[in-house]
Amino acid sequence: MRQDGPFVADIKEIRRRAREHLEQGAMTKNYGGDVETAVKLLNEGVATELVCVLRYKYHATMAVGIASESVKAEFTQHALEEMQHLEWLAERINQLGGKPNLDPQGLLSRSSSEYVEGDTLVDMIRENLVAERIAIESYRAMIRYFGDKDPTTRILLERILEKEEEHANDMHDLLMAHSNK
Repeated sequence: MRQDGPFVADIKEIRRRAREHLEQGAMTKNYGGDVETAVKLLNEGVATELVCVLRYKYHATMAVGIASESVKAEFTQHALEEMQHLEWLAERINQLGGKPNLDPQGLLSRSSSEYVEGDTLVDMIRENLVAERIAIESYRAMIRYFGDKDPTTRILLERILEKEEEHANDMHDLLMAHSNK
């Protein structure tokens, strides 16, 4: 037995278990969550991020007006960051032994966010702010769910949440700057 302060672990038993079930990769016996639920929730995140990428890309292409260039750049940057979130979530699903659901069939039904095009630059900004607010609430709920049961997933979601809050703040700033024009 190895003892470092109050933490006691039977290192020989841990080593023995590490050699068992190698086909499970990162999944070990002491995973505290429910894998099926984790994969389902993370796939909802994948769908949400994919819808956000598509909406931001559309908005970056279709935004027009005298002040649209800086807004287009912001939409483009957010699309790239949402794609990164999608990739992180898909990789975590893989680590948990699941399969990321990238099937376009039923995408909107799996997503927390909606795909709304908007007719004007302000409409587009508003729709992206709404989507970011939905993502923030969804990720906060998932973070609470995973808690100590799956700290790796919780930390990943916290990192994504931080970026979604930044995106919401960016969209709020743009909305305030452009809604009076």
